[in-house]
Amino acid sequence: MRFLSLGLVVTLLIIGFPYAKKSYGAAENINKKEFSVFDSHNDTMMKIIDEKTWLPIIDIRESTNLQIDIEKMKKGKFDVGYFAAYSSPFYGNPDRSVSRTLAIINGLYYTQKRNQDVFNIAKSSEEINKTLAGGRIAAVPAIEGAYSISNENAEELLNQYYDLGVRSIGFTWNYSNALGQGLHKAFGDKNGTKSPAGLTDLGIKTIERMNKLGIIVDVSHLSVESFFDVIKYTKAPIIASHSGAYRVNSHIRNLYDNQILAIGENGGVIGVVYHDEFVKTKESASVSYIVDHIDYIVNLIGIDHVGMGSDFDGANLPKDLKDASKLGLITDELIGRGYTEEEIKKICFKNHLRVLEEVEALSEKEKVVDNQNIYPYFIMGESFDSKRPVFKARLTQGEKDSSYRFIINGIPYDIKENHGLLEFQVKKDLKEKFYVVSFEKRDKDGRISRVTRIIYIENKTQ
Repeated sequence: MRFLSLGLVVTLLIIGFPYAKKSYGAAENINKKEFSVFDSHNDTMMKIIDEKTWLPIIDIRESTNLQIDIEKMKKGKFDVGYFAAYSSPFYGNPDRSVSRTLAIINGLYYTQKRNQDVFNIAKSSEEINKTLAGGRIAAVPAIEGAYSISNENAEELLNQYYDLGVRSIGFTWNYSNALGQGLHKAFGDKNGTKSPAGLTDLGIKTIERMNKLGIIVDVSHLSVESFFDVIKYTKAPIIASHSGAYRVNSHIRNLYDNQILAIGENGGVIGVVYHDEFVKTKESASVSYIVDHIDYIVNLIGIDHVGMGSDFDGANLPKDLKDASKLGLITDELIGRGYTEEEIKKICFKNHLRVLEEVEALSEKEKVVDNQNIYPYFIMGESFDSKRPVFKARLTQGEKDSSYRFIINGIPYDIKENHGLLEFQVKKDLKEKFYVVSFEKRDKDGRISRVTRIIYIENKTQ
């Protein structure tokens, strides 16, 4: 991780840092087509699912009225993105939150399945690089608002989310939950009950587990108290996936100077958001003001800690930036302000990739080999017409000293191998639409093989 000197931090906190647009005189002759974009937040998958069934109904290969589709991404060089699964804060109902989160992640797998030639879910920095080398867009699953995590399911559900490719989790949206206090400092119940300050014990344990797995902590939408608890307890770099600088525009969703400084000291990255009210105002927001936020953060903590964090399909965009196809306007503005080619590459791509690489390097996860000898009799996103389905998987090689488990929404059950077959019968009605299920094998040496799938429960009354 990278650290600012204590003297610099103290000086900046005492005297502030003057806001100034970057200008090096004549701009370099730079070809904007060279600038691949790694974006840290969009809500597009939330827009492709049916509001009643939560099943995917829009293929972004087609021309859409969304701010992101494949054609727009190609035009804007949007090559890598954290695709967020946002579950409206179903306060006190983690099962519903799991279902909604999985519905949106399932939409991402649906998109990949229909567009494998141009679109791929990447679960690591290595897979991102391989995907780009093959000329495809890399999509990384992320979660905005961990309302699905509870004391009962936290450890195993995080493992299952990791299996699905989730590499970034924001603990809250604006409302508080079991992990900690959100920006509004209240729970999402009807009464708006005030929440305790900072992170809970579960929130602290969740950071520890995410650090071990290699999942990035996202601090956008947290209260200031929760933010600094994250800084205190994380051992890995963090991101603010879609935030701006409060000194440029005094909106509550933007970061104060001491928060920006803390992210710089942590080695993290701020993905600068494009939502008009966060950038300036609905009337005056523009690409120029987006780059003002970038300038300010660069002036305060350096070029290594700022990136792109659009909030596409969750934002009202500035009038001159209607969708992802127009991302070149931002690089044009950066060029005009005198940023060098290498600096623009850091802002547009390299900084986010660097954080992911560092979080991976600091992880201590158990050795899990996906799909080693375990073959479920169902595919990702498969529908079941029973509320008490039987889940089965075949073993190609059973081992006498191995143990087996079935895990559903983070709740594990011990099961036994029977002549090369693993089987689990659900005992109580499944009431939600989506569930995440895993078959797991642990051998005598403690090595784990696990296969994880999202499944859908058909229910005509839902």
